[in-house]
Amino acid sequence: MIDVVQIQKILPHRYPFLLIDRVTDIVPNISLIGFKNITIGEQIFQGHFPGHPIYPGVMILEGMAQAGGILAFQSMDMTEEEAANKVVYFMSIDGAKFRAPVRPGDRLEYRMNVVKNKGAIWVLSGKAYVDDTLVSEAELKAMIVDK
Repeated sequence: MIDVVQIQKILPHRYPFLLIDRVTDIVPNISLIGFKNITIGEQIFQGHFPGHPIYPGVMILEGMAQAGGILAFQSMDMTEEEAANKVVYFMSIDGAKFRAPVRPGDRLEYRMNVVKNKGAIWVLSGKAYVDDTLVSEAELKAMIVDK
């Protein structure tokens, strides 16, 4: 398990743009499961949409990207100091689909799998679930680079 304090040592993102609360399972070079609790206190709900809050699809994709970044960083043989000097750049997002709305009170679970890794380039399959219902999916390509 990786808690939010440890996540902040891996990712440079901070509130309000840190979109993963905890990693519950990780197998380096293979897969990661993590989650974000969606609450009405999220700033995004002030405008998306008043009286009918829906968590934006782009935020779901960004959460997938952050989960994928954690998986890539934890799969590479780096010290904490080396990782602090690296950042994940997303190169492409393919096949993005949104299958059901995500609302306040939902626990958004990210399930990431490594499709391919060659050096600094990672291809990841991401799926997002709420209560075992698939709400979104995409294939993400990323590169780990020096800051």
